[in-house]
Amino acid sequence: MKNLFSNKSKNIVLEEKNKEELLRGVQEFLPSKDFLFKQLSESKEQGKRLRIYTGIDPTGPTLHLGHMIVLKKMKQFQELGHEVILLMGDFTAMIGDPTDKMAVRKVLTEKEIKNNLKLYKKQAQFFLNFSGKNPAKVLYNSSWLKKMNLKDVLNVTSLMTVDQMMKRDMFSKRMDENKPIYMHEFMYPLLQGYDSVAMNIDVEIGGNDQMFNMMVGRDFQKKLKNKEKSCITMKLLADTSGKKMGKTEGNMVSLLDSNIDMFGKIMSWTDDMILNGFELCTNINDDEFESIKRLIQSGESNPRDLKIKLAYEVVKIYHGEEKAELARQNFINTFSKGEIPENIQEIGVPAGTPLGLILQNEKLVASAGEFKRLVKEGAINTTEGEEIQDFNYVISKPIVVKVGKRRYLDIKVLM
Repeated sequence: MKNLFSNKSKNIVLEEKNKEELLRGVQEFLPSKDFLFKQLSESKEQGKRLRIYTGIDPTGPTLHLGHMIVLKKMKQFQELGHEVILLMGDFTAMIGDPTDKMAVRKVLTEKEIKNNLKLYKKQAQFFLNFSGKNPAKVLYNSSWLKKMNLKDVLNVTSLMTVDQMMKRDMFSKRMDENKPIYMHEFMYPLLQGYDSVAMNIDVEIGGNDQMFNMMVGRDFQKKLKNKEKSCITMKLLADTSGKKMGKTEGNMVSLLDSNIDMFGKIMSWTDDMILNGFELCTNINDDEFESIKRLIQSGESNPRDLKIKLAYEVVKIYHGEEKAELARQNFINTFSKGEIPENIQEIGVPAGTPLGLILQNEKLVASAGEFKRLVKEGAINTTEGEEIQDFNYVISKPIVVKVGKRRYLDIKVLM
């Protein structure tokens, strides 16, 4: 694609403080931090803007905090005056990114993808400005990938060897475990790599788990356009075991979550996620972050207190200070003072209805198996202090049931 975008601006500013901000939360700069700063300095001298993008595949109906880590970094470049592009992977989502997956991903239909995309731009507006003097652009990779014919596809596949592809950890692990690798999964990094060529990208930003795909794009830019592309990989919001927060892991904090749910989910994070959370998910300044870092490293602070502050700072971004404070007070009252939260869900059932069935129907547990597991762990109780120990427990009187740490259901008996 040629001359698809205008790339000139006289409003590029880069100061030392900007450089320090750009370092925050970054796992790695490729080929190097110095090369990126050189790109930024040259663009300033020439009165041009860098073209910077991140891509999101619409594999679910909502964005989560993991997406926001990257969008916060994109915002910094937009505020410096550069051109930022939010690419919706509406075509690549039909393949499914094999990154870190030990089994083939579900292939999505065009209808599912379209439905998932409905709220993405609105949620991205927490950080990106889509209006004004330097509006962020929203593009869809189906715009160019759908137009490719077989010859085009073969030309792209000729840019990469099977040996290079098999260096991906998940593919080599599947081979070792005799698990299948499908040919369409090989196409994903090739098509994502071609996105950089189609948009003539200068800088790509993504999670550290996207390193391989981003490097394919860097390689393609060099081969097809003789152009060097920077890659910025962001730290992942993960615990020390490497388990990251996201849709696949089932522990994501959705931007559609209420202030109460968002606060409660963050409070359920492991203590070793606190520092990462402050660095990646909040707007606290560097001095405050360094102060919190020293407290954690010295062991002088109570992790629970720091986590309450973390949850407050995150919820404040998406729901405002008033609702963040309400969520904080709700958590303290509910879990510190043992009070039942206000406005909990109520349901009426006939006497004799199995509790497990009720909790499944109301989506408090995902399955009968999860219900049994929670019962074994002593994680289902009544607010009167009774621990549910019977898999076949039935409702005989009105009760308020607590499932896990923060899910409640007020069950009435229908007469």
